[in-house]
Amino acid sequence: MTYWWIETQPELVELVDTLLAQPRYAFDTEFHRERTYYPKLALAQFAWPGGTALVDPLAVDVTALRPLLESDTQCVLHAAQQDLDVLTHSCGAIPRRLFDTQLAAGFIGYGTPSLASLLQGELKITVPKGDRLTDWLRRPLTEDQKSYAASDVAHLLELQDRITGQLERSGRVAWAEAACEELRVKPGSGSDPEGAWLRLKDVRVLKPRARSVARSVAAWRERRAMSADSPVRQILPDLAILGISQKQPRTVEELAHARGIDERHWRGNLGREIIAAVLEGLEGEVHLPASEGDDLDRNMRPAITLVSAWVSELARQEKIDTALLGTRGDIVSLLRNDPEARLATGWRAELLGDHVTRLVQGTAALTFDGKGSLRLIDVP
Repeated sequence: MTYWWIETQPELVELVDTLLAQPRYAFDTEFHRERTYYPKLALAQFAWPGGTALVDPLAVDVTALRPLLESDTQCVLHAAQQDLDVLTHSCGAIPRRLFDTQLAAGFIGYGTPSLASLLQGELKITVPKGDRLTDWLRRPLTEDQKSYAASDVAHLLELQDRITGQLERSGRVAWAEAACEELRVKPGSGSDPEGAWLRLKDVRVLKPRARSVARSVAAWRERRAMSADSPVRQILPDLAILGISQKQPRTVEELAHARGIDERHWRGNLGREIIAAVLEGLEGEVHLPASEGDDLDRNMRPAITLVSAWVSELARQEKIDTALLGTRGDIVSLLRNDPEARLATGWRAELLGDHVTRLVQGTAALTFDGKGSLRLIDVP
């Protein structure tokens, strides 16, 4: 496969100028985050009707891409969430306009398809298999690695055209555009330090005071990992946080005897910082947040199951990815009458109509049609 390998700043500026003259371009990234807190951009791939380019971010300043990302030129990606996270941290910007082929395919009968399956299903193209364990940060990259990376963007524009044609015929272009914009403005995956404790395994078995310590220490770990750009597990393992939460040491000497703690954790400033976090946590108690639907009136909880069944059936009938139409959280939000409930506005409300309201009010019911499907019927 022919491509333009970019490893100088003037070449990158020339690429940006070339793409700014286009109405759209295909984009993908290769990255690693095994040894860092934030994803480390290792390669950026571009394709447009006139060519393909691979940008080496280890050799150039990729913030030069910002004029392109912030322009009206549409960026076409597949499964864009991680690419957006990478761009946020490497460029400080994300595309102003984007089209996600994976998201859009959810409106034509696919359920979160891989790029390979979508290319095969829509264009009958079989892409080469790459090595999942490729170290994209190692230089020089082999020709096979470069060709594989280029293949990730080679057919995205053609795929977009194919999907868009089907969306136009079904009147769902606006739906796909709205879903892509939802993804674009969705908060990135950068962690909220104060909520880091909720991701700890077995944290629910802790008592309220121990949970408060776990929250405080986990927040400290998250902030330190962010500052050092290091994986959280290298700062302090989960087992150590749970051990500290149960033992609740008040001195560095006591910390040294907590489960999961070794010498590198309690010596020097690190140990003193951990103790400071423990003491802060001991000042309060933390109760677990309610699970989805826990704060709904008990009489309404069966409605969640009922509405979930109808949402899943409607998604199947309309050939829309169920996760796109509505999650359990979306249903709970609607039943709570939240003003920002996704099922109450836009294309989702258009598709659901007043079905949920009628089900909850008892003026409609679900029944089997005898052919393996559900149907909504009026209640006399």
